[in-house]
Amino acid sequence: MRQSTKTWGPPLALAAAGLALAACGASTGNGTATAASSVSGAATKDVKTRTTSLGTILVNRSGLSLYRLSGEKKGHFICTGSCTQLWHPLRPRKGHSPTGVDNLSTLKRPDGSKQIAYKGHPLYRFDQDTKPGDTKGQGFKDVGTWSVIKVKSATTTTQQNQTTTQNTGGGYPGY
Repeated sequence: MRQSTKTWGPPLALAAAGLALAACGASTGNGTATAASSVSGAATKDVKTRTTSLGTILVNRSGLSLYRLSGEKKGHFICTGSCTQLWHPLRPRKGHSPTGVDNLSTLKRPDGSKQIAYKGHPLYRFDQDTKPGDTKGQGFKDVGTWSVIKVKSATTTTQQNQTTTQNTGGGYPGY
């Protein structure tokens, strides 16, 4: 009796093609892969803006609000160790400079890792902000006071005019 021999050529070629396509994807850091793009300017921005009730603020690639801590600037870090379990430092993509808005840079953290900064202020994401638009960390006080990074105020021109009209006593209002 003759033994049957199967040819694995076509199925093996399909599997190899699938592996080759998978190798062209890029990891998003959450276990999923995205297809690589050859379109110019298609790189993911590290920092974007979003309009909220607080004004136009900075957000990360996922649209989650970014914060700064009072007292932290240009390499002086207060949020270290267990603080980073609640306030996640915004890290640059490996081998890339931060992108998205003007005035971004990187700072070296005490542990030697890099963190993205805006105008010298290290950027963090609050653990309790779970969806785009959340600003639950605004005004939070622990090792300092946390604030979203505003690039535009929520005050409209009409509101500014009303404030100017009401404050006719001179000097600085509220002082």
